[in-house]
Amino acid sequence: MQLKYLKTLLTPQDGAAKVTCMAWAPNNAKFAVCTIDRVVILYDEQGEKKDRFTTKPADPKYGKKTYVVKSMAFSPDSTKIAVAQTDNIIFVYKIGEEWGDKKVICNKFIQTSAVTCLVWTSEHAIIFGLAEGKIRQANTKTSKSSTIYGTDSYVVSLTTNVSGKGILSGHADGTVVRYFVDDEGSGESQGKLLTHACPPYALAWGTNSIIVAGCDKKIVAYGKEGHVLQTFDYSRDRSEKEFTVAACSPSGQSIVVGSYDRLRVFNWSPRKGVWDEASPKEIPNLYTITALSWKKDGSRLSVGTLCGGVELFDCCLRRSIYKNKFEMTYVGLSQVIVKNLSTGTRVVLKSQYGYEIDEVKVMGKDRYLVAHTSDTLLLGDLVFNKLSEVAWQGSGGNEKFFFENETVCMIFNAGELALVEYGSNEILGSVRTEFMNPHLISVRLNERRQKGVEDNKKLAYLIDIKTIAIVDLVGGYNLGTISHDSKIDWLELNETGRKLLFRDKKLRLHLYDIASSMKNTMLSFCTYVQWVPGSDVVVAQNRGNLCVWYTIDSPERVTMFSLKGDIVDLERSNGKTEVIVTEGVNSVSYTLDEGLIEFGTAIDDGDYYRATAFLETLEMSAETEAMWKTLSKLSLEAQQLHIAERCFAALGDVSKARFLNETNKIADAVSKEYGGDGTDHYQVKARLAMLDKNFKLAEMYYMEQVKNTAVYDQLFTHVKCVYPFKGHPELDNLRHSYYSYLMETNQNEKAGEVKENEGDFTGAVNLYLKAGLPAKAAWLAMSRDELLSSHDIISRITAALIKGEFYERAGDLFERTRNNQRALECYRKGNAFKKAVDLARVAFPAEVVKLEEVWGDYLVQQKQMDAAINHYIEAGRSTKAIEAAIAARQWKKALHILEQQEDKTAAKYYLKIAQHYASVQEFEVAERLFVKGDHTKDAIDMYTQAGRWEQAHKLAVKCMSQEDVSALYISRAQELEKEGKYKEAERLFTTVDEPDLAITMYKKNKMYDDMIRLVAVHHKDLLQETHIHLAKELEAESRFQEAEYHYLEGQDWKAAVNMYRVNDMWEEAYRIAKTNGGASAHKQVAYLWAKSLGGDAAVKLLNKFGFLETAIDFAADNFTFDFAFELARLAMKPKIPDIHLKNAMFLEDQGKFNEAETEFIRAGKPKEAVLMHVHNKDWSNAQRVAEAHDPESVADILVSQAKFCFDQKEFQKAEAFLLRAQRPELAIKYYKDAGMWTDAMRICKDYLPSKLSILQKEYESEGNWGVEGMVEQAQEWEQTGEYARAIDCYLKVKDSSNMDLLMKCWMKAAELAIKFLSHDKAVEVSQVVGPRLIQLRKYSEAAELYLNLDLIKNAIDAFIEGEEWNKAKRVAKELDPRLEEYVDKRYKEHLKNQGKVDSLVGVDVVAALDMYAERGQWEKWINTKPKSYMIHLLQNFNIYKRMFLELVSLRDRDCAEAYQMWANLRDILLLLCENLTKSSEANSSAHEEFEQMLLVAHYYATRSAAKGIDQLSSVAAKLSISLLRHTELIPADKAFYEAGLAAKAVEWENMAFIFLNRFLDLADGIDEGTLDALDHTDFQDTDIPFEVPVPSKLHVIVEKREEIREWVLTVSMDQRVEQVLPKDERGTYEASLVAVGSGIRSLPCVITGYPVQRNKIEFKRPGMAANKDDWNKFLMATKTTHSPECQDVLKFITQWCGGLPSAGYSFH
Repeated sequence: MQLKYLKTLLTPQDGAAKVTCMAWAPNNAKFAVCTIDRVVILYDEQGEKKDRFTTKPADPKYGKKTYVVKSMAFSPDSTKIAVAQTDNIIFVYKIGEEWGDKKVICNKFIQTSAVTCLVWTSEHAIIFGLAEGKIRQANTKTSKSSTIYGTDSYVVSLTTNVSGKGILSGHADGTVVRYFVDDEGSGESQGKLLTHACPPYALAWGTNSIIVAGCDKKIVAYGKEGHVLQTFDYSRDRSEKEFTVAACSPSGQSIVVGSYDRLRVFNWSPRKGVWDEASPKEIPNLYTITALSWKKDGSRLSVGTLCGGVELFDCCLRRSIYKNKFEMTYVGLSQVIVKNLSTGTRVVLKSQYGYEIDEVKVMGKDRYLVAHTSDTLLLGDLVFNKLSEVAWQGSGGNEKFFFENETVCMIFNAGELALVEYGSNEILGSVRTEFMNPHLISVRLNERRQKGVEDNKKLAYLIDIKTIAIVDLVGGYNLGTISHDSKIDWLELNETGRKLLFRDKKLRLHLYDIASSMKNTMLSFCTYVQWVPGSDVVVAQNRGNLCVWYTIDSPERVTMFSLKGDIVDLERSNGKTEVIVTEGVNSVSYTLDEGLIEFGTAIDDGDYYRATAFLETLEMSAETEAMWKTLSKLSLEAQQLHIAERCFAALGDVSKARFLNETNKIADAVSKEYGGDGTDHYQVKARLAMLDKNFKLAEMYYMEQVKNTAVYDQLFTHVKCVYPFKGHPELDNLRHSYYSYLMETNQNEKAGEVKENEGDFTGAVNLYLKAGLPAKAAWLAMSRDELLSSHDIISRITAALIKGEFYERAGDLFERTRNNQRALECYRKGNAFKKAVDLARVAFPAEVVKLEEVWGDYLVQQKQMDAAINHYIEAGRSTKAIEAAIAARQWKKALHILEQQEDKTAAKYYLKIAQHYASVQEFEVAERLFVKGDHTKDAIDMYTQAGRWEQAHKLAVKCMSQEDVSALYISRAQELEKEGKYKEAERLFTTVDEPDLAITMYKKNKMYDDMIRLVAVHHKDLLQETHIHLAKELEAESRFQEAEYHYLEGQDWKAAVNMYRVNDMWEEAYRIAKTNGGASAHKQVAYLWAKSLGGDAAVKLLNKFGFLETAIDFAADNFTFDFAFELARLAMKPKIPDIHLKNAMFLEDQGKFNEAETEFIRAGKPKEAVLMHVHNKDWSNAQRVAEAHDPESVADILVSQAKFCFDQKEFQKAEAFLLRAQRPELAIKYYKDAGMWTDAMRICKDYLPSKLSILQKEYESEGNWGVEGMVEQAQEWEQTGEYARAIDCYLKVKDSSNMDLLMKCWMKAAELAIKFLSHDKAVEVSQVVGPRLIQLRKYSEAAELYLNLDLIKNAIDAFIEGEEWNKAKRVAKELDPRLEEYVDKRYKEHLKNQGKVDSLVGVDVVAALDMYAERGQWEKWINTKPKSYMIHLLQNFNIYKRMFLELVSLRDRDCAEAYQMWANLRDILLLLCENLTKSSEANSSAHEEFEQMLLVAHYYATRSAAKGIDQLSSVAAKLSISLLRHTELIPADKAFYEAGLAAKAVEWENMAFIFLNRFLDLADGIDEGTLDALDHTDFQDTDIPFEVPVPSKLHVIVEKREEIREWVLTVSMDQRVEQVLPKDERGTYEASLVAVGSGIRSLPCVITGYPVQRNKIEFKRPGMAANKDDWNKFLMATKTTHSPECQDVLKFITQWCGGLPSAGYSFH
């Protein structure tokens, strides 16, 4: 936090006038200060003095100066001030809410000792400390005080915690005591907390710590239980005095401690958990700080001093402007003040938990605040100042906030909806939903109070797109779930939360009653719906109708008005409810019946008398009738029978009204006799049960009272039918009596029902006809066949029906009696067209089309246009169908029918349909229809009226010329301009590409913002120029603020400054310069301002800004010396010499040297005057001034003259001047610089003989000659026998352009060193010359030099450096054989570094093999045949495995040319195996593995040998096939590929097919990274392994793979190839070593690898054999071809198998 000085509220006095106490009001609007003179001064929020009053003594007789005010505090409502006085009393003054209200004492509390401090914690509680050590509480309500706790030590300080619920008292003995009014669940201890080293006069209680300070110059931070957290020790700081007072910020995050001339600021760091000290605020001449008070919003700190001064400081961590509308002031880590810049209103946003607030945002139409902390979310309503802080774990700022509801904020995050009520610090509720649209969520929070309901909070939302859930947010339970058959696109609860309206995608409006879980469909084609605010009235739109439900409990009762447009809004205010409708470009309002709305509200409030009184004023209508019905139902439920009677009377239900009238008489009589309202009487209850048709209940009430016939008679009088009293002895008589009663009273219908129940159907029909109920007679006749057969009865019934115009029922009866013609006629007369059409389809098919048309005409007549459309279509009357669809506003259907018509006469309907789509703003459809109906001009007019000028322009271009279009648009735009519709005019101008006209329009009407906006879009390059132009115009009109804005936007702040300067508005000019200029711009303005004032006024102004010295410097720098002298003489005399100096320099630059000389002397700078004359070569004046004012400068003048003479080549004069100046060393320097060494030596010898030797050495140094000079000097030294100097000289020669000379000089140096210097010195010279020669690539010369000095190793190194290895070896051999090994070693390293492995083989085979192995050059490794190396690496098995695997993975090695490689591999592995047999590794797993590798290498070598001889092609093929059993060692894909190709080459197509097919499967598996999908069926019962390693890569190129794929596909289509492996006499695959049936394993043939069976040849080594045929074939081929490879194979077999069989051949 930073403190920034704002203003001085009370000017300090010259002497002591202590400010004793200060206090800010909780509402931040008032600030009170009390001084030593006991007067309380009141200020407003801005620090303006508003009021004052004098405090009173406890007893006037002691006088006004007998006490001191020690402390003050405002009441929580900011209307009172408590004043603590040393005359043992506390006064409470009522100061009122407004300035100037009368000040009266409303409470006083007399104490036994002086009151030293006080705090006002809650509404009626003042806590204060006394000099005697007690802490007491005063109650302003009872005017009594009581002791909280007592100590024996004077109370020096008192403070509260941030919430005001806890207090700390500091006592003179250093004790600090804590007391809680409410510990808020913290669990912190009460009582004595700590003992400080000195009296704790400065005491403050922060959020996490307590700060205590006093006269020991130490500030100590204590923890919550009194342990020391930190100590800030200033006792060694001499400038620091005792600490007198401390104050904590309202957030508890910052504390300020006051002392002498200084405020120390401490900020709590939540991350580190310690106090950080900020830079102290140093205020010279402030003197001791006696009082501190922090404004309750944390934005201001007031400081009172010993001299009576009160200073106001701004406190903030940072301040920012949000959207140019709000100012955010961060007064602490957890507190932000948000100020609305337009209204000035402020809201303090504070974390109750002390968490640090991140960025604050203002959202929801600039009404709602949102801020995050690490663990909470802060929300606020700026209008009602309701703030909430709820627990909220960080979600990366991905929440979406919705502010459509004024009482609750909806937060959507990761599929969860959370609700926070403004002003509440708990989340109201949360649900899971994916539909975060304000139209799909409805929240109602206590919006209309209901009888008996305290807290009513409900939520409706979508679980999925077709399911609504309703939740009680108070109880947290589900009130209901609505599953719908269509997608829901809108829903809203009513204000009481009892009913829910929702609409689906088919535009059907539904009402759901939450209590009964009943759902009703209210309206179709609903395009708008809304609850009327403050009621349960619903307003909706259905096509061209405005529908209003005044009584929502009767959804069938709807009031409708015709509309021409669409509803856009609903407004209710000032006792009036209006529906706003747009009709084209106009808005029309329809006023609803406020009375009917009022009725609904009365019903909801349960005030039925008010509802009745209101209905009495209305005329009867459908809506009124529905309301009477609703009221009757509710009043009966509430047993308000008189109201119910009035309702039924109003409804015309005479029987119920009469019945209730009689019931009310009974109830009134009972009430009169027994008291109460009479509704509990059995007769009343029974009658009400009968009214509800609950006769069982009525009987029960009667039976409980009496059991006699009279009661039953009375009951019969009221029931509507005979109740079968089973078992009653008088039942028959009762029935007869009842029938007679009915006939006597002409209740023929009831009598007919009695007859019908007795089975006398004819009599019942007669009675029904007599009662005028032919329909009931017809229903009875149609249900009894005996009646249908009676022609007379049917004739009578139908005649009565026709007479009563019950044509449909007559038609039904005629149809039942098969009189179809009469039935059809009746159906037509009765408009029962469905039945007529159904009958016609069966009996009169030709009439169906006519009936459909007539049916359509009838429906149109009945205004049922929707229904008529399909009937016209069925009748083939398309024109009527289109007209009906248009009348029904079924525009899509009308358009569909119209577009199917080929008749051109129907085209006239396009205009009507287009006009509809234009009215509903579906302009694209309307345009298409207008154009199709040849009404393009109407389409243009439509777009024009809608303000869619771009589309209108596109159409106009098609049917009008460009000039006409432009003229039309410009004229229309000019009309709009005259009407003041500038935006519309602008759109027209820009549509026809005339933005300049729009710009001119805005300029003419002085709408500069819009003008600038257009210039920025259309003439961006002229934007700055336009801003400047406007600024100048506004300046001329004296509209300076607006001109300033445009100057700044035009990047010309200087012009704005100049404008204000010219108009003498210096404050504004200064502000602009400071805000927009550089670091010194505002200083320049302040300077000009001061200059305009002059004199003392200028000095005061500059002192105010602290720029006086700067201004003086500026004036002098700008040559305004008169003003500078004026300022300096008035306020800063020490600056006068500086001004004289600057004036002198200015005059010097002007060439006024005499005046400048005078100013230099006045400035006390005579030397500057001397230098000026010297600079101008005015030696005489320089001499004069120097001699008069600066004698020390005389010598400098002589030196300057000497320098000038040297430059002029006047050496004698120069020398004379320097000698006069006694500066011979300068003479020597100048001579040296001029190369005049003789003169230099002369001067040195005459005047400075001690430096002569140094000068001579310098003369000899290399800097005095070139290369040639050096060589000449060296030769001179050589001739004079100074060989060491000569050598040094030769070695200093360094001319890279002449290498021969360099060589010659260096060699000469070496030669002289060898000849004339000692051996050690000669060696040193050679160590210098040798490397130089090597650097010049003169290796032999360098070596020769070294050899001359017996430096043999250096000589060898020189030869090695030049790669002259033979010379190096010869020198080593002849002169020092010990170095031969060193040369060999260096040679090997050279070969290795150069990568010359082939050369290295001849020198160091082991090293060469190591390099082959490192590089993976295994072929070369093998071809080297490193047997000795093998023995050396016998134990390193991995290198052999790696070598084997690398070699078998090589491509294209299945050829004769590869024999040598395979033979070498075979021989190496044989040698390895033989060595393993003799070692401890014999028969180990490693040994067996290498034996397998040897076998594979032998097969590869033998195959390569066989490939070179045609007659051994079958042997090569067999070897490739035998290698398949070793695919765990060799790559499987390569093995199968080579086996397949070998089999194919010898035309073993079945094996070739299987092997190559397997290869393709393997290749696919390698691509996928797994061989799990391989099918092993073809290789069952073979020794070819299934489980093989997945090769890391394919060993066959893609092209060859595709060739194989094509071949396999071709063969698979060829039926002649048998796709199985061939078998031998064992019934086993011919190449398999293991027999299927017996499991016997055969030996592999050493020539082919095939199993050796009966005809075999055995070798001496056990387990080695060959098939005789294969062996003989191989021997014969070898003999006939003399193939060296085959001979080598036989030689290997001899070695491997222990010799050849006896019948073999011998080859040499």
